[in-house]
Amino acid sequence: MSGLTVCVLGENPVDQINIHTAKTHLSRLVDRAAKGQPFIIAKAGKPLVQVTAIPVPSAKERLGFMKGHVTVPDDFDTMGRETIACMFGDDRQ
Repeated sequence: MSGLTVCVLGENPVDQINIHTAKTHLSRLVDRAAKGQPFIIAKAGKPLVQVTAIPVPSAKERLGFMKGHVTVPDDFDTMGRETIACMFGDDRQ
């Protein structure tokens, strides 16, 4: 990919890509950034923006967040059986 230089951001070397090359290869560059390889888009050699992945919390963090706060009654599966049967015309009750 032409239009690529390496610059140092803090202590880490980061690819710097000119804006024309970034437009041409945007999908590939975004995939790289999402995998943890940030890059900088430059115009006329001047850095304009840094593209990095957005941290996404894992689904694991939500599991069990209500543990100990909610109880399920033993008859949960049969609660309201008669009412539901009446509403939908089931005579089996």
